[in-house]
Amino acid sequence: MAPQDKNTPPPLPEPLRVAVADSHTHLDMQEATVEEALAKAASVGVTTVVQVGCDLAGSRWAADTAAAHDAVHATVALHPNEAPRIVLGDPEGWSRQGAREPGGDAALDAALDEIDALAALPHVRGVGETGLDHFRTGPDGMAAQERSFRAHIEIAKRHDKALVIHDREAHDDVLRILREEGAPERTVFHCYSGDAAMAEICAEAGYFMSFAGNVTFKNAQPLRDALAVAPAELVLVETDAPFLTPAPYRGRANAPYLIPVTLRAMAEVKGLTEDALATAVAANTARAFGY
Repeated sequence: MAPQDKNTPPPLPEPLRVAVADSHTHLDMQEATVEEALAKAASVGVTTVVQVGCDLAGSRWAADTAAAHDAVHATVALHPNEAPRIVLGDPEGWSRQGAREPGGDAALDAALDEIDALAALPHVRGVGETGLDHFRTGPDGMAAQERSFRAHIEIAKRHDKALVIHDREAHDDVLRILREEGAPERTVFHCYSGDAAMAEICAEAGYFMSFAGNVTFKNAQPLRDALAVAPAELVLVETDAPFLTPAPYRGRANAPYLIPVTLRAMAEVKGLTEDALATAVAANTARAFGY
């Protein structure tokens, strides 16, 4: 692929006949304005998006954006990699806010208090993305990450909101903590990354599994195997835009309007018609996020 292609937005896919929701997107990290992104998505049958917060600024932005747009629902949280940065500091400034001084447990508590306040708002439909990330956070950050995750579970349950989970190379620990704390009534594994055996565990617990564009990648057979066994009534579709752009557009920026590409690939894996899967996914997302 020529380098200039990376900057060319993928073409509009054929519109879906049954409207669906993008269950997990980051409009604040995309080049288009919110209005442009929503219009482009709606033109191909993606009429609703769940805008996900990853830090205090992003969670405030998600809540404000959902308040301003009927097609947007918000979730609010400190991302698993955000909690250790708040507690231990971030001298390198890996995150969008730049370098940070260590704030200790008190700073994490203050941040969680603000997430709690945002979670009470009616247009905030979920608490997330929270969970565990053993890929980016080393052993020194695990305690802060786990404490933050447990607090988010409690916040979601108290406000009766969906819990949106980020689980990166941490399947067993995430499932264990959900068991220990008691999962909220509606729990969503965003960008589901487990195998078929884990999908069966999630199905038994009634957890939603949201599949992203990586389900289309050549090396993603374990994900397709998981999707194949996931019950249709627990499956969601997401972009995680601007990340995880589905094949054949991998390497370019993702956006909600590309949901049909992923949904069609998922329908093939599940042996369902596009309309049947879209109908299920639309109902599941509304049920998961209570809208």
